[in-house]
Amino acid sequence: MRVLAFETSCDETSASVVESPFRVLSNVTKTQEEHREFGGVVPEVASRAHMRLIWPITERALEKAGVELGSIDGIAFTYGPGLIGALLVGIVFGKTVAQVIGRDFIGINHLEGHLFSLFLSHPHLEPPVLYLLVSGGHTELVWMPEFFRYEVLGHTLDDAAGEAFDKVAKMLGLSYPGGPEIDRLAKTGDPDFHRFPRARVGGFDFSFSGVKTSVLYYLRDNDADFARRHLADIAASFQEAVVDMLLSKTLKAAKKLHAEKVAVVGGVSLNSRLREKFKETLGKITRVYFPEPQYCGDNAAMIGAAALMRFERGERSPLTLSADPDLRLL
Repeated sequence: MRVLAFETSCDETSASVVESPFRVLSNVTKTQEEHREFGGVVPEVASRAHMRLIWPITERALEKAGVELGSIDGIAFTYGPGLIGALLVGIVFGKTVAQVIGRDFIGINHLEGHLFSLFLSHPHLEPPVLYLLVSGGHTELVWMPEFFRYEVLGHTLDDAAGEAFDKVAKMLGLSYPGGPEIDRLAKTGDPDFHRFPRARVGGFDFSFSGVKTSVLYYLRDNDADFARRHLADIAASFQEAVVDMLLSKTLKAAKKLHAEKVAVVGGVSLNSRLREKFKETLGKITRVYFPEPQYCGDNAAMIGAAALMRFERGERSPLTLSADPDLRLL
């Protein structure tokens, strides 16, 4: 089966052609540059950019895959969670393409897409898998005992980890998006320069607002010259705190579940320190997996991967399907 998939939940406009079993023929993603001047995503700007970009990116995806639109067997798109205006662009476009070529379509949960990004890089891997889903908008521990069965063990009580990275990067005067900038800067810094607090919350939940606020007060308590001289050290120390919190809860869950496979997915899974510490620590008790870099951030290939299996199970979406900005994993 061959699926044409779209992802427009936030500020990436993406189209991909994916074939069974998890073979990516093309995956074209454009990150909207318009938001840099605002230091964050502006919903209305994102929606207008998706409208402008989605057709040329679809053409490029079909061209790179070497296929005609008529050879597509099904259409998939993200219908939540995300920015409602951005989601609607992908939904309306996907439904329209499906009707024009006379194919079925299916809406995919963006979070499920991130979970399925794992199988694009490890197509023979099978559940059960313990996931840490960590991105700009989401931080969750998810147990997947079998395909399409999910148990959310814990989630962030406030900021997502990626959101904390972006906000702290802004405090440090770094450009948006801040996560990659902190990762780059931290490589030359000392992670033990200052110990920022690690939140102590119950169960498998996370909290990152405390460490973010701690950085704010630390910068206020020291002059601007001090911050400039120790920018890399502060970035490394903050990053270490976030990675430690992510690692400790994932390790706790892996031990409780006796998980033989742990996967880290989402945009923050690109963080080099996170990958290093997870492999070093978790790798002693279980197997640790990451998607390839091109499948970590928001992209349409991961939506296509989830759609392939749902189509093959006989699932389809009704024409009445609409955007659900607060959609959760069931």
